[in-house]
Amino acid sequence: MSINSALNSAMSGLSAAGRSSQVVAENLANALTPGYTRRVQDLNSPGAGVPGVRIGNVQRLNDPVLISNRRVAEAEYGAAKAEADFFSRMSDLVGTVDDEMSLASQLSDFESSLIEAVSRPDSQPRLNDLSVKANALADSISRTAEGLRGLRVNADSSIGSQVDTVNQALKEIEKLNARIMVVEAGGMDAVSMQDQRDQLIDQVNGIIPVNVVRRDNGQVTLYSTGGVMLLDHKASELSFTPSRDIMPHMTLGNGMISGLQVNGRAIDTSTDGPLRGGTLTAQFEIRDVTAVEAQEDLDAMAADLIERFQDPALDATIGATDAGIFTDGGAFYDPSNIVGLSNRIELNDLVALDGTGETWRFRDGIHAAAPGDPGNSSLLQAYSDALNTTRTVSSVGLGTANMSAATLSANLLSRFAQDNETAARASTFAATSFNELSQAELALGVDTDAELQNLMLVEKYYAANARVLSVVDELMETLLRI
Repeated sequence: MSINSALNSAMSGLSAAGRSSQVVAENLANALTPGYTRRVQDLNSPGAGVPGVRIGNVQRLNDPVLISNRRVAEAEYGAAKAEADFFSRMSDLVGTVDDEMSLASQLSDFESSLIEAVSRPDSQPRLNDLSVKANALADSISRTAEGLRGLRVNADSSIGSQVDTVNQALKEIEKLNARIMVVEAGGMDAVSMQDQRDQLIDQVNGIIPVNVVRRDNGQVTLYSTGGVMLLDHKASELSFTPSRDIMPHMTLGNGMISGLQVNGRAIDTSTDGPLRGGTLTAQFEIRDVTAVEAQEDLDAMAADLIERFQDPALDATIGATDAGIFTDGGAFYDPSNIVGLSNRIELNDLVALDGTGETWRFRDGIHAAAPGDPGNSSLLQAYSDALNTTRTVSSVGLGTANMSAATLSANLLSRFAQDNETAARASTFAATSFNELSQAELALGVDTDAELQNLMLVEKYYAANARVLSVVDELMETLLRI
């Protein structure tokens, strides 16, 4: 080897060692930085007969298959968690078996107060207590329904926020695509921008699961699982109009709440639709399906309770269009107007203590002209019998069956308790899968011990090449002295 070759080899070795030490230092500095991908310096031979080392580009070390699987698991976990959160909240609203404020407990308290009134129909305190318990029962149903309405509004608001997030992220990815193409065309490294782009893709993926297709010049194209184009050179635009409030009768089907559009085209937002799998369709499912079915169940309970005491055959003072003990917003309940009934159910103002407060009407008839025999408990007994009479009740969640009022309330609690348990198990399973894949991905990240060992090797390479330069310098001085 000539002195010139040795000098060139040592100089290229020093440059390679310097660049390698910089990459190792970046790895160590960002070992705990979320989204950072470990880098390695690409070094290879410049070619046959050419001395030295050629410094290539900085390479990102990741596993595309593992990342894809982790993204699928992350999207599934987000959707499962959204569903579990909804059913957990619904279970809290309707209560549990041992909850004194549950719908079943309130109905039981009303029935117990009714039995006490039967034993002493002349007791004004007992009739007043019956009014209190009846009012508490009606309030618990309407409060639960209003809580459910709040959950629909929250789901709608979450959809709006997620659509904004996706639109912003897609625009940023579009910009990064262009910048990466320019940087790589200039022969420079774009690894930091690629990390940033991957984080944005993860952000979109949690909302809408994506398939990532690598293109030339460092570009990426994004498709949804169902094939909807989200980014191909230019970002797609998602459109959604949030509702300030959502009443029970407002549904996607009747056009009173907004659906989703991509580039002006309406998109199916069901769990089997083209955007399936992430938190966006999960929130649409809650708003448009799950909460609507829960509303039907609550409305069925409210309708059953009102109709039990709105029967003229039970109370002869009730006319064909007169309200009974429980009312539809203070008026007669028309079965054709059942949607949202659970939000509107109220105790009849004639017997409510915060209304007229004439609680003797429980005993003598809701629309009686005047108090009757204070010892007559026949109507109160008929009310008690009406609660235990089996009636046909039908709803999506509860099915169709003959049930007493107590059985209906118990089935309602059981329905949401079972759904809550099922959703919680699904969320736990999805979380476990996501965590396992995340840990596997993290294992490919920066290992500080290994990086420190690499740094020590780089120092040795640097020292060796420096020694070659020193020897070359000594040889040159020797030659000059001759």
